[in-house]
This record gives sequence, C-alpha cells and structure tokens, in this order.
Amino acid sequence: MTHLPTSSTPPTPDPDPGLSTLPAVPAQPAQPPQTQTPHGPPEPQHRRTAFAEGFDQLRAAATTEPGRLRIIGAVLALLVVAFGAVTAWQMTERATAADDVLTSSQPLSSDAADIYRSLADANTAASSGFLAGGQETATSRDRYEKNIRTAAEKLVNAAASSDPDSPSAATIAKLNRLLPEYKGLVERARTYNRQGFPVGGAYLRYANEKMQQQMLPAAEDLYKKENQRLRADYADATPYPWAAIALGVAALAALAWAQHRNYQRTNRVLNHGLVAATATATVVLLWLVIGHSVARAGLNDSYDHGVRSLNVLHDARIASLKARGNENLTLVARGAETKKVGDETYDAYDYDFRTDMNDLGKYLAEAGKLADDTSGERPVSAAVGNMTEWKKRHGAAREQDENGNYQRALDMVIGTKNATGECFDSVDENLRTALAHEETEFKHAAGDGRDALTGLSAGAAVLAVLGAAGAVLGIGRRLSEYR
Repeated sequence: MTHLPTSSTPPTPDPDPGLSTLPAVPAQPAQPPQTQTPHGPPEPQHRRTAFAEGFDQLRAAATTEPGRLRIIGAVLALLVVAFGAVTAWQMTERATAADDVLTSSQPLSSDAADIYRSLADANTAASSGFLAGGQETATSRDRYEKNIRTAAEKLVNAAASSDPDSPSAATIAKLNRLLPEYKGLVERARTYNRQGFPVGGAYLRYANEKMQQQMLPAAEDLYKKENQRLRADYADATPYPWAAIALGVAALAALAWAQHRNYQRTNRVLNHGLVAATATATVVLLWLVIGHSVARAGLNDSYDHGVRSLNVLHDARIASLKARGNENLTLVARGAETKKVGDETYDAYDYDFRTDMNDLGKYLAEAGKLADDTSGERPVSAAVGNMTEWKKRHGAAREQDENGNYQRALDMVIGTKNATGECFDSVDENLRTALAHEETEFKHAAGDGRDALTGLSAGAAVLAVLGAAGAVLGIGRRLSEYR
C-alpha cells in the first residue's frame, strides 16, 4: 500500500538542463540625486572652481598660526614692493619732466622768443637802413643780416624739436615760407631806394605789413605754444606723489602692526627682519617726501623768479623793437598811413609807436616787481630811464617833422648824437643784461630742483626689494619655531 508524503511543501523541480543560468548582479552603490528641471532632463552637478577651492584652502590655513604667519608675510612683502614700484614710477615721471623743463621746453620757449625778437629787430634794422638811403651803414646792414640768420637758425632748431604733426610744426613751416618772401621785398625796397625811386617806400611798407600782420603773429603763436608746453612740464614735475606716499604709510602701518602682534605672542621686543623692513620703508618714505619737496621748491622758484621774469622781459624787449620799427616807419611813410580812433585821425605808425611804448612801460614795471635782487633790478631801472628819455626825444622829433623840418626830424631819430636810436639801443642792451641774469637764476633753481630727484627712483626700487626680503625673513624666523 502506497502512502502520500505528509509534508505540504511541494518538491522543487530540477532546472532544465538546456537553459543557461545568469550570474547574480552585485549590489550597486547609491547614486547621488540629480536635480530634475521642470522642463528637461536632470542637470549634472558642477565641479567647484579653482578660485573657490583655493579660497577654502586659504581659509583653512588661516585657522592655524603658521598659516596666518605665511599670509602676513606675503601681504607685508607685497605692500613694500608695491610702495617701491609706485615710488620709482612716479619719481621717474617727475624727474623726466623736471629735466625737460631745464633742457628742452624752457630753452625752446626762449628760442621762440628769440625768433620773434630777431624778426622784429630785422624789421627795425631794415627801416633804419632805408631811412639812411645811400648812406646806409655797414652796422645797420650787418644787424639786419644777423637777425635774419638768427631767426632762420632758431626755426631750424624748433623744427627739429617739434613733432611733425604738431601745431608748432605748421607754424614753423609758415614762417620758413614767409621769411624768404620778406627778404625779397626788403631787397627790392633797398634797390629802388638807392636809385631814388619813391616806389621803394611802398615796397618797404609792404614788407613791414607782411612782418606785422603775418610773420610776427605766427612767431607770437609759436611762442605761446612753447610756453604752454613749458607749463605742462611744470605741471607734470611738481605735483606731490600721493599714491606713493599713501602706500608708504600703509606699508609702515602694516609692519608696525606685525611687530606688535609678534610681541604679544612671543614677548620678544624685536624681530630683526621686520625691523630691517621697517627701516628701509621709512628711509624710502622720508627720501620721497623730502626729496620731492626740495625739488618742488626749486622748480617753483625757477618758475616764479625765472620763467615769469624771462617772459616779461621778452615781452618788454619785443615791445621796444616794435616801437622802434614804428618810429622809423613814421618817417618812411611821411603821413601816407593814417588811423581813425573815435573822431580823431592819427598817423598810423606814430599811434602804434605810442601803444608799444605804453606796453613797454607796463612790462618794465612788472619786471621790476619780479626782480628779487640788485643784479636783476639794476638793468630794469636803467631801461626805465632810457625809455623816459626816448619818449622825450621822440616828442621833439615829431614836432620837427610836423613843422616840415623832415631832415632835422630824421637826424633826431637815426642820427649819431642825441638821437632816439641811442635810447632804443640802451633799452635793448639793458633788457639783454636782465635776460641773461634771469636765465642764470632759472638754470640754477631748476637745476637744483632736478638734482634733488637724482637717484630716487632707483634707490626706492632697491630699498623696496631689500625691505620685502627683510619682511619675508622675519616671518620665516617665526615659522621656523613651528617645525
């Protein structure tokens, strides 16, 4: 009899031997959650930037004393080096501008004034020679030729020192073009005058018109442009280097704080490296402030008692030359040129003469105020006396001319004794003496100002590197205690 098994669990059937069995899948690590965007597939997580990682590392380092010391050392070295670099940069700019004042812009300004003076003097000599007629002296002729050569040489120098596209270059080119035209007109006037043709006077008046209306205004414009360049160089050389001073104060404050912090933590009064860095930064800052202050004082003195006096004296000399030219042309024109002022009619050249003499008086008065020593005052005072006598003699000559005594008037203007020409020559000579004195004063003051900046740029750079090295070594000494 067969019995059924008592277990309720059915037997497990054997697998089919014809089917392969898949291996078991190992457990997978959990995947990080992905952000599901509202309208698209999930976005992968971005890696952090190198800057963020570096900041985290720096923040972690700052939590330890060695890390903080490294940061302090780097900041101190950076401040000292930045102080030295900015000092060297600003002082190089100011030293270059100071050198330009002494060797470039002021000499060019004087050259421009000499161009004006030479042209005006040549015009005066031409009119004086014309009045002498066939008896023109070799001195008068040589004076005219010398002034023309001087003007041409100064124009060449100015052209070589100006930029090709600058306004000054265009003015110089204009003067170079007008100068031969003027010379041609003067030579025609002399030729016709020696032959006794009245047309010579017309040519001379035309030459004077070209000089007064075209050449002298162009020369005056060149003079003004060169003076603007001179003022720009002064403006670049004299301002205080506030950026360098601020960095120097910041560097010293940081070094003082670092030493105080070192004292609080170690009870050590001095750290040789930090003391050396502080000493070098202090030397650079004092050198910067004192050196630039001395240079600034010298340059300001060269402007107040040099450039200003030179400008006024140049203006006075030019006014005297214009006055002399108009005085001569009064006799050349013989009343052919008139000017109406209000209801009154005047001889044009005599009216301009009086205007020029008034200007001369104003310039001489200002030059006397600017003169700061006896050597500068004496020639200006003498020129004032010469001008007063000149006016007196001119009035007497005009009286003779208006009374019909032309030859007597001519002798009183271009004669060899007690003529107005003597007064003009004395004014011109005294102004030349005053100019030479003020030129010497300018060079001395400007040279002192420039020399006060000598070596400051290079010295600041070298000392800054030494100071930065001292700061790093001082901090390194503290770091060695943690090893």
